Amino acid sequence: MDGDRSMDRFLEANRSLWDSLVSIHQRSAFYNLEAFLVGGSSLLAIEREEAGPVEGRRLLHLQCHFGMDTLSWARLGAQATGIDFSPRAIEAACTLRDRLGLAAEFICCDLYDLPLHLEKRFQIVFTSYGVLCWLPDLPRWGQIVAHFLEPGGRFVLVEGHPFLNVFANGPKESNLRVTYSYFHRPDPTRWEGDGDYADPQAQVDLPSYEWTHSLADILNALLQAGLELESLREFPLAMCPYFPFQEQRPDGYWQMEGGLESIPMLFSLRMRKR
Repeated sequence: MDGDRSMDRFLEANRSLWDSLVSIHQRSAFYNLEAFLVGGSSLLAIEREEAGPVEGRRLLHLQCHFGMDTLSWARLGAQATGIDFSPRAIEAACTLRDRLGLAAEFICCDLYDLPLHLEKRFQIVFTSYGVLCWLPDLPRWGQIVAHFLEPGGRFVLVEGHPFLNVFANGPKESNLRVTYSYFHRPDPTRWEGDGDYADPQAQVDLPSYEWTHSLADILNALLQAGLELESLREFPLAMCPYFPFQEQRPDGYWQMEGGLESIPMLFSLRMRKR
């Protein structure tokens, strides 16, 4: 699965950014680590529903950050393995695992290099929320997903809807304003550090480089890798506030003010390997 490494400089910059975000996220109310330490779960309803029962199943979590979702799956009985490209995130995940006495494996590597670090196959491959914008090559991503699924295994993706990427989302926005292209470009968009989704007041000085992928890009990458579509769902909800005119629901999701169901903000995808 060797591929073009021309994007490595962007991936390295993003790795530095995510290394710096670990401590910010651990302290944030958004991640609510204190509640997790006393038995809480970081998983929301949609991902639990899409994955189905996980007890006793081998589950691979791609782009796991500092491990809260991976360990939440472990609490539900999964034989969980999490991978992430940030050394600080994986170090924090291992520390959290050991503190809680949970059984989970964590691997630090670039997603595209995972076949060099892991030989097992899994019954479930899972990834969620803000993961695809960091990947320059979705066809290779689809191949990675298919590679690690055993025959009959399920892939579960829960992600922000790519349609959201067309709108300006700064703190002064008062309505939906189309600003950006929906379609993928080979070169990433550079964003300057300006707060963080988990803590808007945080001092973040490093830039990020992100890629836009359409819903067709995402689905075709997985179909071309040999997976079969089981379910595609869209929701007028988000897992974090994209716009200042959103409000949080009791179940943790964010909606437009007044519950207006106007645009898709979240989607889930369930695929199966033949």
